[in-house]
Amino acid sequence: MTSTIIVLPGIGGSGPNHWQTHWEDWIAALDNAVSETEEPPLLIAHSLACLLVAHWAARSARQVCGAFLVSVPDPLCAIFPSEAATFSDPPELPLPFPSLIVASDNDPYGSLEYATRRAQQWNGGLVIAGALGHINGNSGIENWPQGAMLLEAFQAGTKKQAMTVK
Repeated sequence: MTSTIIVLPGIGGSGPNHWQTHWEDWIAALDNAVSETEEPPLLIAHSLACLLVAHWAARSARQVCGAFLVSVPDPLCAIFPSEAATFSDPPELPLPFPSLIVASDNDPYGSLEYATRRAQQWNGGLVIAGALGHINGNSGIENWPQGAMLLEAFQAGTKKQAMTVK
C-alpha cells in the first residue's frame, strides 16, 4: 500500500529547478490537504515548510504517518527572510509522528548544530547529506536521487512502525 504524500515547499515556492518540483505538485494549505486524505499522509517539507510542520503539529490533532524535513532553517540566522518572521520561534516539543531531518553541512540558512538541536527536540532522525547548500534548485542536484533513496527508506520505516503499532 502506498502512503499519501503531501509536498510542502519553502518560502516563495521551490521553482522549476528544485528537487520538489521534480517529485510532486504544490499543495496549498497543510491542514486542508491532510484533512482531505483518506489515510495519514507522509509530509515532505523544505526550508520554511519544516517550521510550518512543527507549528502545525503543535496545534492540530490530524494524523500524519511522518515528516521528511529538508534544510530546516534557523530563524535567528542573519539571512532568514524578514517576511517569514511569523515562523520564528518554532515549537520545541517532540513531533507526534516520526520525522527525519536531512541537512547540508554548508547550508547558509541553518547550521548542522541547529539541525541537530531540532532533530533532538522534535525526537527525529538526522541525516547529513554533504555539502549541498540549501538543498534546493541552486544546489545543482536536479531530481536529487540521494534524497529519493532517503525518502524511500524513511517511508519504509514509517510503514513498518505503523504495522508494529496495529
